[in-house]
Amino acid sequence: MRGITDDIDGRFLETGGLAKAALAHERGELPALSVRPSGRVGAPIARPHAVFCIGLNYAAHAAESGVAPPEHLVVFLTPANTVVGPNDDVAIPPGSSQTDWEVELGVVIAKRTSYLSSAGEARDSIAGYVLVNDLSERAWQLEESGGQWSKGKGAPGFCPTGPRHPGMG
Repeated sequence: MRGITDDIDGRFLETGGLAKAALAHERGELPALSVRPSGRVGAPIARPHAVFCIGLNYAAHAAESGVAPPEHLVVFLTPANTVVGPNDDVAIPPGSSQTDWEVELGVVIAKRTSYLSSAGEARDSIAGYVLVNDLSERAWQLEESGGQWSKGKGAPGFCPTGPRHPGMG
């Protein structure tokens, strides 16, 4: 994306950055990404405003957790500063005894939205999709949380995001 943007962030997405990137790609103006095996690949979205999550969003996961699928969406926030690159090291917090992970599908929203009136409007707001590794400290999330999940979901690095680069270890 050199020459188009320094980062793929909210401003880039809100100002037509994806269309500019697609046009540059069509014209052959984007250089090939060159990452050395020892180089770092950052998260595909820099500085997200928020990370909204849906809990127990798969019937099989709810069953595995010993609960029925919820009647209403279980929505929680993961701190935006937990988002790191796909190959970044994640430090397990001191005292953690049940750190767990799940692969999730992330939906990247291209513009600020609220109270959309249709599925079409929602689709038009999507910039794309990304792989997310949702880490949790299950004891903190479920046994010591007081009913909210942030304590078990909010450790630094607990949201590795993006595809694994084939040249990485």
